[in-house]
Amino acid sequence: MVPDVRRIFGDVVLLEIELWNALDARLRRDFELPLNHFEPMRVMDRLGPCRVYDIASELGITTGGASKLVDRIEANGLCRRRPNPEDRRSSLLELTAAGRALFEKAAAVFDEELERRIGSALPERTLEQFGSMLARLRSAGKGVKAADQTA
Repeated sequence: MVPDVRRIFGDVVLLEIELWNALDARLRRDFELPLNHFEPMRVMDRLGPCRVYDIASELGITTGGASKLVDRIEANGLCRRRPNPEDRRSSLLELTAAGRALFEKAAAVFDEELERRIGSALPERTLEQFGSMLARLRSAGKGVKAADQTA
């Protein structure tokens, strides 16, 4: 029996949408912080000073889209740009003190919400397997993309 990959695709997409909407609603309600601002802040927190390009790569979005997000986050006083000493054409981004304080509070709520919606729904071993399967699928997709680009 062949698995119904269309159904699996639909379930994955719907799960992503439901998670995004729930996390976005919670962060907006508790911190007036949309999820699309939290995600670049999460990259800045994890990488330390980074470039817009790094955020775009980490989030799978265009550099232009990442730049516009960073502009909005910066306008809210949550991150700042400083000259990149290794490349004068780019800037390094980092969270401000206010951005770091907000991020830390929001990250705790983000983690709590993920635990409520994912962590508590499946045993730890199943979650580890699910994470491994998602990583394999993403890797396979990158392989297909690379093959398409060389064809």
